[in-house]
Amino acid sequence: MIQAIVFLPLLAALVAGLGQRFIGTAASKIVTTGALFASCALSWPIFLSFLGGDAEASVTPVLHWVSSGALQFNWELRVDTLTAVMLVVITTVSALVHLYSWGYMEEDPDQPRFFAYLSLFTFAMLMLVTANNLVQMFFGWEGVGLASYLLIGFWYKKPSANAAAIKAFVVNRVGDLGFMLGIFGTFLVFNTVSIPEILAAAPGMAGSTIGFLGQRFDTMTVLCLLLFIGAMGKSAQLGLHTWLPDAMEGPTPVSALIHAATMVTAGVFMVCRLSPMFEVAPIALGVVTFVGAATCLFAATVGTTQWDIKRVIAYSTCSQLGYMFFAAGVGAYGAAMFHLFTHAFFKALLFLGAGSVIHAMHHEQDMRYYGGLRKHIPLTYWAMMAGTLAITGVGIAGVFGFAGFYSKDGILEAAYASGGGGQIAFWVGTFAALLTSFYSWRLVFLTFFGKPRWAASEHIQHAVHGDHHDRPADEHAGGDVHHAHAADAHEGTAGYHPHESPLSMLIPLGVLSVGAIFAGYLFHHPFIYPEEGMAFWNGSLAFDAHLMHAAHEVPTLIKWMPFAAMAIGLLIAWNSYIRNTALPARFVAQFGLLHQFLFNKWYFDELYNLLFVKPAFAIGRFFWKRGDEGTIDRFGPDGVAALVQGGTRLAVRLQSGYVYGYAFVMLLGLVGLASWVMVRFL
Repeated sequence: MIQAIVFLPLLAALVAGLGQRFIGTAASKIVTTGALFASCALSWPIFLSFLGGDAEASVTPVLHWVSSGALQFNWELRVDTLTAVMLVVITTVSALVHLYSWGYMEEDPDQPRFFAYLSLFTFAMLMLVTANNLVQMFFGWEGVGLASYLLIGFWYKKPSANAAAIKAFVVNRVGDLGFMLGIFGTFLVFNTVSIPEILAAAPGMAGSTIGFLGQRFDTMTVLCLLLFIGAMGKSAQLGLHTWLPDAMEGPTPVSALIHAATMVTAGVFMVCRLSPMFEVAPIALGVVTFVGAATCLFAATVGTTQWDIKRVIAYSTCSQLGYMFFAAGVGAYGAAMFHLFTHAFFKALLFLGAGSVIHAMHHEQDMRYYGGLRKHIPLTYWAMMAGTLAITGVGIAGVFGFAGFYSKDGILEAAYASGGGGQIAFWVGTFAALLTSFYSWRLVFLTFFGKPRWAASEHIQHAVHGDHHDRPADEHAGGDVHHAHAADAHEGTAGYHPHESPLSMLIPLGVLSVGAIFAGYLFHHPFIYPEEGMAFWNGSLAFDAHLMHAAHEVPTLIKWMPFAAMAIGLLIAWNSYIRNTALPARFVAQFGLLHQFLFNKWYFDELYNLLFVKPAFAIGRFFWKRGDEGTIDRFGPDGVAALVQGGTRLAVRLQSGYVYGYAFVMLLGLVGLASWVMVRFL
């Protein structure tokens, strides 16, 4: 069964990618979507069997892979509770994204290539989460990076899409360097890349040291920090986060897949999979806690100022990943995985809902040109409401809550119960929850409430007047385009009426809405409750039952803090964008520098451009002009060519064609030879 789950997406990707000219667009979509729904249907019984306590961890061999001295390992598919959770997350969201793309990508001429990339992306992630050794995990890790590059730059004729794809690829290579060094160091220390063997031996390495950068450091701290650098790149943590917002240049279904189920969750999964290693390295856990909390706060502050609907949700992803990491940092790995699980549903829902809005608004992504859409696209509106209620953590303890209520509150309570740096993370996370509520409801109010502001949108004007040829975002130039048909296209922008998305897009929204509403309520006990959690995880990660018990015993005031933060954020957003719409402009005028700082993403891009990009280009130009052209070419091929050309010119001048000229040269040669003989021998 596990072989089918993993390899069906790969087979579908090969059929759609290589055979698209033979089977056509419709067959390519059917094959890829059908394969993902089949994988999804096979994944849920595995998850439910672990949920019911009826399953045990298993390893399925595929083939003997590498045998080189001490380095020997097979290609094996590991299935335990942690894998089962990831299987349902990946296959469910990916299957729904495939179906959603039937409607969203209907106008695109390269649909087979798009669906092949989606399936390849899914296969790479499945390979990562089923890995039984670090090399196989790295294979999936790099496969996800490759697929993300292909999907972000899917519209390759669009310069900004190409730039975003390259940025994602390069930034992730920085993180992957740390991940590779961590794998090399782990093999050096444990003499194996087998994950079960490494985790079993990790406690015995406590207190040992290793040479690194000319100094001696704690072995497990060095290894875990190097591995965490890889997680920072893949999961867009502060410092290596800059690629994630730019990934919005890809089609919206790609954003949902990257942000909800695949690439960005790989780092969280890796830390939880290797949690017994991190438990032996408290300093590394402290770094994970700090970076996670800082990322959570940073992304939330930036999300409050963005106008692009997809960019707001992108920074939301970055912030939510911060929650997952500081949960892992305080030792609440079950809570981290639970938030990963619930986040997959409501974040995919928010992205696909945003795609439905963009579809209705003729690829307009600026929320300043929305307004009043709840009357025109009511199904999308209610889906986005479900996602917003989930991400902001609306709920009442002991009664009912949306998905994020259980998982986010579980993280914050565990952070508070852990003490020390965990309590700092609690207060940072609580403030970030307030900001999350503000920017999430700001998105809802700007998009679905108030008066329509469509007339100012250039994109809507193009849609109404039928002018599709000079837009840089046209599908032939690689833009995010879907032709919204106006009911009255000749009466100006006032005659434009947004329309609801097709059924292929609404069905995934409905399914994900169910997950956003009920996933937390149904599954919070096995994921984070002390007794049930021990039985559910069954050693697949380092579940600290004592910490989770303490988390459920925190003071009542602490339990209600996240709810209070959510309510305050909601009230501020309502007051600013419904009751008193002039307030945001006054705030910006009064706190212009702060707003500019946040709107420009803390100037990370500008700083990196100054520190890394410009010097790299300067070094490249130096070696190009002075090294390659000025030295190698000048004295190498160009120099030899010039010498040959000069000799040729001289030879041409000597070849006059007159006999007396040749006789004169011969005479000079004889005179020279005779002179040399006389001087040499007489």
